Amino acid sequence: MESFTDSTPLLNDREALRARADADGFLFFKRLLPEGRILSLRRDLLKVVERHGWRRRGQDPWGGRINCEAINRVPAEKMRLDIGVSAKAYEDAQKLERVHRLPHHKTLIELYRTLFGSEVLVHPRHIIRMITPHQGMAPTPQHQDFPLIQGAAQTWTCWFPLGNCPRELGGLAVLRGSHKLGCLPIQTAEGAGGLTAQTCPREENTWVSGEYEIGDVLTFSSLTVHRALRCQIRDRIRLSMDIRFQSADDIVHEGSLKPHCDLDWEDIYSHWKKDDLKYYWRASPRKLSPWDASLKQPKRRIC
Repeated sequence: MESFTDSTPLLNDREALRARADADGFLFFKRLLPEGRILSLRRDLLKVVERHGWRRRGQDPWGGRINCEAINRVPAEKMRLDIGVSAKAYEDAQKLERVHRLPHHKTLIELYRTLFGSEVLVHPRHIIRMITPHQGMAPTPQHQDFPLIQGAAQTWTCWFPLGNCPRELGGLAVLRGSHKLGCLPIQTAEGAGGLTAQTCPREENTWVSGEYEIGDVLTFSSLTVHRALRCQIRDRIRLSMDIRFQSADDIVHEGSLKPHCDLDWEDIYSHWKKDDLKYYWRASPRKLSPWDASLKQPKRRIC
């Protein structure tokens, strides 16, 4: 597996940045986000974990050691196995204002303005991965985001860890150039999303990953194949976020404008201190796209 090349030097060179994005289907940036903002959100999420009784005592506010016995007492049917904690804990996490404010950081907005050459729509449907050592967990299989979110093909996912994330903690890996393969056939699989994208042995299979540090950002096309590495540290939680960005001029599926949990927006907003980001996407009319159910139908690829 190859290691990432830092694209930070290209941030002021629009043509070079877009050329690398077009060639690889992803971009990686070292220390793009401020450490303080990341640690504040990490602390808030770990408070949720602690309230539910799964965090070991005697740690500083950012320590991620987990009580494996306690988390494994949660029945699988009460877990969000695509997330790593119970459904109730995930709802508590989704109510945190910092979860929904960090994706609007000016550095991210400027990155995607450069990449798209237009104003940016930040999808409000943010995903928080809180990967614990629950016995029902499985690593996210290799997949493309497009069949799961649809809308504009040029939607890009922004993934970053909420803390240092060495390879053995199970970060993300991407398949270089796989966005050029188009929308791939899929099969059902264990792990988040429940689908795996089918690639052919004769195709280029250069997986790329790295040793993530606080503030590092990986972003990739909705057609880029990616997967999670298996966590090899038994008693640690891996916290990360998935945020999606697209041109404000493109279509979007209405599902991307809904919460990533069973709450509604009023539940999520109930304890926020500020109102400026509430329903922000309604400020301009959106072109909504229909859902294509066939994209999620299992189909084996014949190579």
